[in-house]
Amino acid sequence: MKKLLLLIFTLTSLKAFSQFEGSKQIYEAKDLKEAISTQKLVAILPFETKITYKKQPKNYSPEGNHQQELAMAKNIQSSMYTFLLRKKNDYSVDFQDVDKTNILLKKSGILDKLDEYTKDEIAKILGVDAVIGGKFEQEQSKSEAGAIASAVLFGGFGGKTGSGTLTMTVNNGSNGELLWRFFKTMDDSVFSSTDDLIERMMRKVSRNFPYRK
Repeated sequence: MKKLLLLIFTLTSLKAFSQFEGSKQIYEAKDLKEAISTQKLVAILPFETKITYKKQPKNYSPEGNHQQELAMAKNIQSSMYTFLLRKKNDYSVDFQDVDKTNILLKKSGILDKLDEYTKDEIAKILGVDAVIGGKFEQEQSKSEAGAIASAVLFGGFGGKTGSGTLTMTVNNGSNGELLWRFFKTMDDSVFSSTDDLIERMMRKVSRNFPYRK
């Protein structure tokens, strides 16, 4: 009986997971192919990140939460660079080292206020042909302890701690025009890292990624 209940729960979880993971949207500009045909170097910006809670933790600190958002923004940026670098032979462009990107942004005094500048202004500062940016919004719905308990109880299922939406964009460096946009809803497991998050997202993106040869 226990095995039957576990099997039913597992199948239900997998169905729900596949439905949740299936929510995505892709936009391509009409002149996408023409625009990227001459591009050679692309920069990856820190992702705008927002972390919220359905129920605020007891020891919640606005400043601590903000620092966590800043750290995640750079972690996503770094994870994406690592993924693209690992498969660089599959792409028609090179990607600027994210450390160089962040140093140039910091020297220009805009690292913490990217939303006040247009994408073509940022591209000019970085000396690149296009910029990859995006936004990640995460809502925590279950405590870490509760997620671990669920995962142990159900043999690896039920460890979902929240949900999020991830948007990835490519903007032309010459005029700031939006060339490509990918939107995806993601679940967030207590066992997931930003590397896992980007790996999962880029697997979904790969066939539609504009720089793929």
